[in-house]
Amino acid sequence: MKLNLIKNNLSNFKKISVLIITLNEEVHMKALLSDLDFADEVVVIDSFSTDNTKAISKSFLNVRFIEHKFENYTAQRNFAIEQAEGEWILFLDADERLTPELKQEIIATIDKNSDCNAYLFYRKFMFKSKALHFSGWQTDKIFRLFRKERARYTLKRLVHEKLDVEGKIGFFENKLIHYSYSDFQSYKGKMVAYGKLKAQEKYLIGFKPTLIHKYGHPIYNFLYQYLVRLGILDGRKGIVICYLNALSIKARYKELDKINKKSLTIAH
Repeated sequence: MKLNLIKNNLSNFKKISVLIITLNEEVHMKALLSDLDFADEVVVIDSFSTDNTKAISKSFLNVRFIEHKFENYTAQRNFAIEQAEGEWILFLDADERLTPELKQEIIATIDKNSDCNAYLFYRKFMFKSKALHFSGWQTDKIFRLFRKERARYTLKRLVHEKLDVEGKIGFFENKLIHYSYSDFQSYKGKMVAYGKLKAQEKYLIGFKPTLIHKYGHPIYNFLYQYLVRLGILDGRKGIVICYLNALSIKARYKELDKINKKSLTIAH
């Protein structure tokens, strides 16, 4: 009886859980989910998509699909962590892809029982089907693999989430492929949405923007990314990316003005 209990516990043990948060990601889901056969479980946390994200996800037998209302990225990611049963969490966005080399590096890292509790991945930003080499993305890195019991996303950020890690942090050699830019309008929408969430974040800490913030910050951001971070070497792609990133900052202050005016109206 004791032996059967041990076997059952071993069969239920999950070493790695892949977590994905989604909203209307049908264009990405099949390619992403087809490449996660190494995971003990795959959990998709969806914000009530209206496209075929749900149907595609549920067509994969190893996928657990959960619908959960989206408040902000930090809350959604922490909710996803709570659903995972694995010792290790691999967080992926729907527009990210693992190379064969990166997949093997992940598997080898977990198998060797590393003393690190979280790993930073460098990402290769794809502008449609071609790599963007500069424009501020050349040093882009992000936490993607970590021990479930040793990390959580800080509640101080609502977007561009920050992972708080207990213990040692490592780096992966192979890059994660990031298909963030598919077309102008979708990327513009994403950047404006990020800007609005950033405005909420700033409002919560009582930040009061000046005219320099509102008008100078977007211009400075564009020039910094385009000239100092060498977006000029990316040609037309660099102009587009640097412009849209600056637009996100402009949207931040525009939204923050709306929030501040609304709060003053309610107060009076």
